[in-house]
Amino acid sequence: MHRITFGTSGWRGILCEDFTFENVKVVTQAIADHVKAVGEQDKGIIVAYDTRFMGERFAKETVRVLAGAGIKAYFCRRDTPTPVISFEILRRGTAGAVNFTASHNPPEYNGIKFSPSWGGPALPETTGDIERRANEMMGEVCYREMALDEAVRAGLLEEIDPREEYLKALESKVDFDAIGRLGSVAVNALYGTGRGYLDEPLMARGVGVKAINMHRDPYFGGFPPEPSEKYIQDFIRLVKDDPAVGLGIATDGDADRFGIVDGDGTFIEPNYIIALLFDYLVRVRKMTGAVARSVATSHLVDAVAKKHGIEVIETPVGFKYIGELISQDRIIIGGEESAGLSIKGHVPEKDGILACFLVAEMVAREGLSVKALLARLYEEVGTFVTKRENITLSPAVEEGYAEKQRQAPDSFAGLKVTQKVAVDGSKFILEDGSWLLFRKSGTEPVVRLYGEASSEEKLVAVMAAGKQFILG
Repeated sequence: MHRITFGTSGWRGILCEDFTFENVKVVTQAIADHVKAVGEQDKGIIVAYDTRFMGERFAKETVRVLAGAGIKAYFCRRDTPTPVISFEILRRGTAGAVNFTASHNPPEYNGIKFSPSWGGPALPETTGDIERRANEMMGEVCYREMALDEAVRAGLLEEIDPREEYLKALESKVDFDAIGRLGSVAVNALYGTGRGYLDEPLMARGVGVKAINMHRDPYFGGFPPEPSEKYIQDFIRLVKDDPAVGLGIATDGDADRFGIVDGDGTFIEPNYIIALLFDYLVRVRKMTGAVARSVATSHLVDAVAKKHGIEVIETPVGFKYIGELISQDRIIIGGEESAGLSIKGHVPEKDGILACFLVAEMVAREGLSVKALLARLYEEVGTFVTKRENITLSPAVEEGYAEKQRQAPDSFAGLKVTQKVAVDGSKFILEDGSWLLFRKSGTEPVVRLYGEASSEEKLVAVMAAGKQFILG
């Protein structure tokens, strides 16, 4: 019997192993019981899915269990981006949403993400309650199912498509008139939910669109649907080989993460995009408030904040913490190094669609390439080079890892540790502004090592010292 465990973005599992119809029904009943416990069952729940294998079938089983529990389901009639679901929760005032997605995980995975009524990813107290309820019910017939036609007659099922309302709302957050001045943009939905969201708004404004991977494919072309440099080489070549294309924009499988390729085919790390957009929103849009970044995200954000005299809020990894600040209207922008961001006045959830359009707006209004904008920013606030590496631990090293963290050295690569941060994992700020972060995976014998320095040479030395500390 597999135990249900919610991570930073819901419960994920491998199809036919732990992600089965039976387990999905148990988790759905746990969500229904949670919604009833907080007194929101009369608001209904949105049920959605991305382009993964069997997503629609799993979603329909969830509708049947919710109907059996007397809770109305607003069923998305096509695969729907995660940020669009967040938008629709707030627009309709529902008790939340059940979304079948494993985001950027490989194709053999699927997952359930529950977003509560405030529209962001569920906080630990919520997922903990659902997790507890589900595991207590495992192995029991704990739910009642209602046939879909019966649910319709009972008023417990309504089909929806939130696309048009979401795109209409984007018009107040993105300068599409400016984007319309761009000659040609390459678009990559990675076979996911971004189809029709990235391309059609551009074409409607006369922008030339060169699209790739715009059909549904549960195998995602044989790669994880992640818009990172490693997995979008076909897209990078497309942009590089076409001189008419000035920018490439991509989203992951559920369109909550973004990938940006400059006009010359250079992949731009998400860390730098977050900082560039932050500077742009303050300098050009004149937006006010604080800025938030996860503990693993580049301090280039901090340098921009210092330039403008703005407060930085450092959060644990997991967009739910940034989303909470968005919902409180406290921050201009919040972002994570793993390519997630949102802005003030928008949904409290990662939105890769919005991120792509904001970059296109920035490039159009500034009249410079992304690389040129980044070079200009480096001249103003200094250079920042970042890297992340996954380090697999042997059983012996894993056993002693916790004790090693308690006895961490006072220096790395000859640089003295000036500050230790325990927001999430162990982060060490070094005397020259470089830093290292160690985060142990909760599900596998892996330590995620993050590092940043002012040059590639310094970063190599700092990362090597961090790796030696873990394995030595």
